[in-house]
Amino acid sequence: MDSKGHEFLAVDYGCIVTKKQDSLPERLLVIWTELTRIIAKHSPDVVAVEELFFAKNAKSAIHVGHGRGVCLLAAAANGLPVEEVTPLQVKSSIVGYGVATKEQVGTMIQRILGLSKVPRPDDTCDALAVAVTACTKRSFNARLAKERK
Repeated sequence: MDSKGHEFLAVDYGCIVTKKQDSLPERLLVIWTELTRIIAKHSPDVVAVEELFFAKNAKSAIHVGHGRGVCLLAAAANGLPVEEVTPLQVKSSIVGYGVATKEQVGTMIQRILGLSKVPRPDDTCDALAVAVTACTKRSFNARLAKERK
């Protein structure tokens, strides 16, 4: 994601898919390998990560936590800062409403990024929303810091 002010460009996006039949360590290795490849390819300034929101299924939340840990590790291993955002921040930033639906977030991401259709699967759309929110948050915090000087 490239951004200047309130203009955003989705340079590249997609979803890292692992095989359900693979063990958790094998799946985490796939995520690590793909993330390090993407970081090497695009040389980002920051990695945006969504903070965990624990839902009904604790086992799923734990597996998501493992994947999130790999993302944090990949960022740290490459000397990149991490910008974390909450689901509430994402929905508020993208839609202006903290309990927005996935469909509302998808429609707004399509509009914000000037895409021909809503990105799929939902995880891809969510990742773009996290990236836009993190860029907005960093830009806002940078302006605040500048004004305080």
